[in-house]
Amino acid sequence: MRRLRKGRKYSKFEWQEAPDIKARVLRLMENLDLDYVLGERLFFYRSVGSKSRAYARTWGLPKIWQNALQVEPAYIIEVISRYFDKLSHKDQDKVLLHEIGHIPKNFSGALLPHTRHGKGNFRGKVDELIQRYFENLSGKGSSDTDT
Repeated sequence: MRRLRKGRKYSKFEWQEAPDIKARVLRLMENLDLDYVLGERLFFYRSVGSKSRAYARTWGLPKIWQNALQVEPAYIIEVISRYFDKLSHKDQDKVLLHEIGHIPKNFSGALLPHTRHGKGNFRGKVDELIQRYFENLSGKGSSDTDT
């Protein structure tokens, strides 16, 4: 356990591996033909006890860490249990697609920010991923995203 702030109670915080999230993200990537994302270098965790207001976060492994540890680029997608688990299946997929959107096409370990001083359009990229995914689902007649 760790103490968060002076005057607050101790809060237990932990990360748990999330194979269910991994399976869903790999399915999303396959459905959208996202070949640039290396599934074997993605790791998935569910955090419990986080005080974050986010539904999920993507963590990259910067180049300096890659060099120091002599490892290939990697990413962690963390879902914040207290918010993410309450979402519908469809909204969870949207959140996961948003997190995948932070991974650049060169899979370098860097992260794409929401805004880049007029360069790029992160929101447009994510909206396009979401639209393509749900068009593919409706074309297949799947109803499992409505739960």
